[in-house]
Amino acid sequence: MAAPRISVLMPCFNQGAFIGEAIQSVLDQTLADAEIIVVDDGSTDADTIARLRDLRTPRTTVLRTENRGLPAARNFAAQQAAGALFCALDADDRLAPAWFERAAGVLDAQPELSFVSHWLQTFGDESWTWTPTSCELPALLARNSVNGAALVRREAFAAVGGYDESMREGCEDWDFWLRLVERGFRGAIVPEVMFHYRRTPSSMSRTMTAGDAYRRSLTALVDKHESSYRTHIVDVVLAGAAESLHLQQEIAAMQRTQSVAVEPALRRAREELAAARRKVERVRPEVERDEERTRLAWEAAELRREVAALRTSWSWRITAPLRRLYKVVASGRTSRT
Repeated sequence: MAAPRISVLMPCFNQGAFIGEAIQSVLDQTLADAEIIVVDDGSTDADTIARLRDLRTPRTTVLRTENRGLPAARNFAAQQAAGALFCALDADDRLAPAWFERAAGVLDAQPELSFVSHWLQTFGDESWTWTPTSCELPALLARNSVNGAALVRREAFAAVGGYDESMREGCEDWDFWLRLVERGFRGAIVPEVMFHYRRTPSSMSRTMTAGDAYRRSLTALVDKHESSYRTHIVDVVLAGAAESLHLQQEIAAMQRTQSVAVEPALRRAREELAAARRKVERVRPEVERDEERTRLAWEAAELRREVAALRTSWSWRITAPLRRLYKVVASGRTSRT
């Protein structure tokens, strides 16, 4: 059987709840010539372990290793891969159906390119779009503009030794693309959303930036690529300033939108709420009277039930002669007076 053209490298650490979606996004590709190599990176979650043990999807191989981190799991998957192109897809993300067809088409048309990336759309508890335009060295030094599920040729992957397995805390993909470009390998970005990136409280990108791990990862990245940063420091600073300006413009646009659309809507909502409160105050006395009438009626009904129960009780029947005698005596007293 001929080797698949594309090998999907899919590490999984305790992400069994999502991996079915990731795999299905590969199976749904319009270019179906792909294999999936899942590496269980020492998962400790019982549900994940069970799901991977019972996984029976087409063109999918499941391997298990001790926990060595994301870059090591990707490298291990690459060692087992048969494809000429690699795609590193994390187990909680998804590909757009046309991604492989679009990316392979770009690489076929431009053999001088070694990798091709895309735009991404987040989903989960965040929703925003990342639309980078350049993966040339100056732009890539300023920001990782190549997304994780980019397609890369096998020979380029092998030439730089895959991912740096020491970078377990993050930035391993940024470092990988920098090493490729520094070695002269060129890439391109397809200006379409072809990747859906899940954002949850446990997402690596979020946990990585929550503490000191991101600082350590960035320090390691800059140390590894110090020469490039020194050469392109002006470009990096200018790119950072341009991005800061872009963010300021977006914030200003959001504020304008808020003042034009949101604030009038809030004002109308406040007016409607105030009117509803005034109506409540007007009908409150009537509601209270109704509630009092309901309470009295309920108490009267309860009293009638208690009297009826008393009259059918054993003690009521036993004391019946005494009650009759009392009536006779009371009647006699009345007649004498």
